[in-house]
Amino acid sequence: MRKSITLFFLVAVIGLATSQSAIVEKLKSSLQKTAVIKDTIKVVKDTVHLEKVKLKFYKKDVNASYYADKFNGRKTASGKKFNNNDYTAAHRKFPFGTKLKVTNQASGKSIIVEVTDRGPFSRGREIDLTKHGFMEIAKNKGIGVMVVTIEEVIN
Repeated sequence: MRKSITLFFLVAVIGLATSQSAIVEKLKSSLQKTAVIKDTIKVVKDTVHLEKVKLKFYKKDVNASYYADKFNGRKTASGKKFNNNDYTAAHRKFPFGTKLKVTNQASGKSIIVEVTDRGPFSRGREIDLTKHGFMEIAKNKGIGVMVVTIEEVIN
């Protein structure tokens, strides 16, 4: 009886170890294609890194929109070339190069973006994201504006 219980636990531990490695591999493959940071998991060069990111709260319940495709290839206010597939943003106040964590309040998804431009120049909007970044965290892909929380990433 004792041997069978020990054998059962041994098989369960081996099965658990196997399933954990499978879960990690699945996590790696699903996160390699995205820059979405969920909790503190970040993928850099095909490696999952667990890291604590210091955040400074900025604003909650603000509207975010995204750039139109016509701005692709144009220079931003910082001088960098705009690419709608990057994770960048336009903000009126933050200095260029500032990293911001933008969280969609409806879906709970977050991205980290770098401020490279000024704007948005529409009243009632706080931040403009690239289309790719916006769609990563959007709950409904057909919307053009969403309510977000903005936090500054402190190094």
